[in-house]
This record gives sequence, structure tokens and C-alpha cells, in this order.
Amino acid sequence: MNKKSLQSLAVELDRFVAPFRIDGSREFHLRSHESAERGGLDKDKGEKIIAANRKRLSDFQEKLYAQDRWSLLVIFQGMDAAGKDSAIKSIFDGVNPQGCEVTAFKQPSTKELNHDFLWRSAVALPERGRIGIFNRSYYEECLVTRVHPEVLAKEKIPPRLVTKNIWHERFEDIIAFERYLARQGTIILKFFLNVSKQEQRARFLDRLEEPAKTWKFSMADITERARWNRYQAVYQDIVRHTSSAVAPWYVVPADHKWFARVVIGSAIVRALDGLNLQFPRVDKASHEEFKEIRKALENEGKGGGRKAAQIAKAAAKGN
Repeated sequence: MNKKSLQSLAVELDRFVAPFRIDGSREFHLRSHESAERGGLDKDKGEKIIAANRKRLSDFQEKLYAQDRWSLLVIFQGMDAAGKDSAIKSIFDGVNPQGCEVTAFKQPSTKELNHDFLWRSAVALPERGRIGIFNRSYYEECLVTRVHPEVLAKEKIPPRLVTKNIWHERFEDIIAFERYLARQGTIILKFFLNVSKQEQRARFLDRLEEPAKTWKFSMADITERARWNRYQAVYQDIVRHTSSAVAPWYVVPADHKWFARVVIGSAIVRALDGLNLQFPRVDKASHEEFKEIRKALENEGKGGGRKAAQIAKAAAKGN
């Protein structure tokens, strides 16, 4: 892809990315972000963009893996039924599984509770050349633990350290953690799927009516729904205090699942596009060796197979 096409891709995608990007440079109010936004698109146009972004993402992932320098961390947060699972399945459809790993963070295990709150996320970070997807993340430690203080009590933190400042201290720790990761070559994209209470209700009813979806439903979902306003206030606080240029939040309109996928896919492709990813170049000496091996393979059956093996063995010794 040449420089001109890269610029045109950036312009094409920015209209679906920039309006929802929060990087700490401006004041944030969750109520100002419409959950039913469609970006001037209809579903058919949206599906075409989703398909194009899948192809682009697959191409970029192959180069990311081959170059083995950068890594990508994609974080999904949102209320129950916001569409996190289906977004991951749709957007990363076609991406080579060898270069991509999904980690779902649920209730901490006994072992995880014996470590600091970032530990279980740190051990799941993507290697260089890989894409790591967090379905929920360390942000749960500023969300669920804040809505449910009894969860925080299970973390075995010395009582004198659990002060009224603990949430801002955790925000500071997370900002420092993300800044450190960015300095090591990890691109961080954080998506808050902003679904309305009315749409969540409709999706819950849909789960109850369809046998194939009933397994997704839990009575705990209704219990948490009763705390909707509290969760929204805490999410607003999280986005306000942990948005930065190196780890921005994207507040994604999620009432229309197809448009959420347009925004998320475009943001991921736009970020990878900015890395100027390239396949590693082969030096001149290797090109010459490859020519010799090619000739030997083409002459296989005439003694060429043995010669190809000898050339490869000599090249390996040289390395």
C-alpha cells in the first residue's frame, strides 16, 4: 500500500473513529454520547465497511506477526449484553488464530487474589507481533470493586491502604502501566460499548425467548441492571481519569451492533495503518541462496534434492 492510499484510508476511516475517541484532551460527559448513533450509515453500507475492515485487519495482522516488533492490546468493556462477545467474533473473523488471543476476565481465582490487581492482566499481555484481546480487563478493579465494596474486601489489601483515595490511586497505577506498555511497543485501544438501558432490556428479553441464547442469561444480570445508574457514573469516572493520547478510550455507540463493529474495526485498522507495517526484507545474500535452492528443487529427481538440502544446511551454519 503506497503513501497516497494510506492517506486515503486514514481519511475514509477517521469519520467513524474520531468522533468517539477520548484521549483526555477534553472534558468527558457520558450523557453527551448517543448510544443509538449510526454515523449517517444504513446497515447495508455498514456491513460493507465491516467486511472491508476484516480484510484489512487480516492483512495488517500478517505483517504485524512477520515484523515481530509491535503488539496490539484491544480492551472491551461494557454492561451485560452490550455486545462484547459478538463484536470480537465478528471483527476478528478471518484473522489467523496463531497471532491472536482472547482472554476473558471473570471472577478472580484464589491465586489471582494473592497478587496485585494488575497481575492477572500482565501475564496475559500479547507478545510482540501478536494481538491480545481482553474481554473485560483490569478496569473491572475500578468498576465492580467500586460498585461492590465486598469484592474489594476479598483482595487482602492491608486495611490502612484502603482509603478514600484508592480509586484515584488505581487510576494513577493504570495510567503508569499503560504508559509503560506503550513505551515498549504495545498499542492500546480501549472500547467502552455504550448501550442504552432500553436496548439492554430488549436483548435480555431476546435471550429469554430464544433457546440458543438462554444459556447466556443469569439472574445476576438483573441484579446488576438494578445498579445501572451507579455503573454509568463509575464508567464516566473511569473514562475521564484514564484516557490518554497513548491509550485512548473509544466510547462506542452500541445500540446498533453493526455500527459498533464499524467503529471498532475502523479504529483497529486505523491504528495498525499508522505503524507502517512491512514484511521483513530479505538481504541480497539470501536472495542468491534462494535462487540456488529454487534451481535445485526444480531439478529434483536429478540429484537436485540433495543439493538443496546441502545449500540449506550451509546457510544454517552461516547464521
